[in-house]
Amino acid sequence: MVLPELSIPMKDIGQAAKMPHYLDVNYFNGLHGRALPPAVGIKLARPDLTVIAYSGDGCNYDEGGNHFIHTIRRRLDITILTSNNQVYGLTKGQSSPTTDSSVKNDLSPGGNENIPLNPIALAITMGAPFVARCFASDKDHMEEIIKEAILFFKGTALVDILQPCVTFNKINTYQWLRERVFKIEKPIADRYEAIKTAELWGDRIPIGVIYRNDAALCREIKEIFRERIKKEDIENQLAMRCVMMR
Repeated sequence: MVLPELSIPMKDIGQAAKMPHYLDVNYFNGLHGRALPPAVGIKLARPDLTVIAYSGDGCNYDEGGNHFIHTIRRRLDITILTSNNQVYGLTKGQSSPTTDSSVKNDLSPGGNENIPLNPIALAITMGAPFVARCFASDKDHMEEIIKEAILFFKGTALVDILQPCVTFNKINTYQWLRERVFKIEKPIADRYEAIKTAELWGDRIPIGVIYRNDAALCREIKEIFRERIKKEDIENQLAMRCVMMR
């Protein structure tokens, strides 16, 4: 897939966030779990840019979980890509937000006692108009889904990528997933049916565009940025005692 010339991938410092390092693009390094706030700011300031925020399940759904929710609320044309390996791989295998219950690791020897986060259901519930999942083993299908999210949908799009950690996750392996994933042939337009589909996990795991709403409104631009920012505008902003973006 060829990214548009005016595209800006956003990333943080997690393991999955190294993806832009392998692409011939300009990108922005955010803080851990903070790929989305600068993505929102850049999209507001430069709506002509294609903005892609890429990170892992720990960064997007845990440290950046609040940003994930509020980015969806802002209704901007941003694509969120998440490599979901259901574990914190960079920090040696502790439970992430998407780790299944009862899974044991060095920091949870008795098993994970938390309910795993379902990012697909959460995104649909929060009103994301494009929500998809793909499996890293099926590269052609994954390329098709990511291309649709970036190039052929206008609005906030989430693509959750099942990408097993071969070192620390010995349960949700490539073989385990190959035996369970099934493709959704066409996007689900009914929100409630999409949520029911998103709840499937275990014996059957759906991949594809789980929800798509082309009628959803996409916020174009914030009024403060309708004209090119001048030097005095920046000086005025810096002189303010408190600046908050809503």
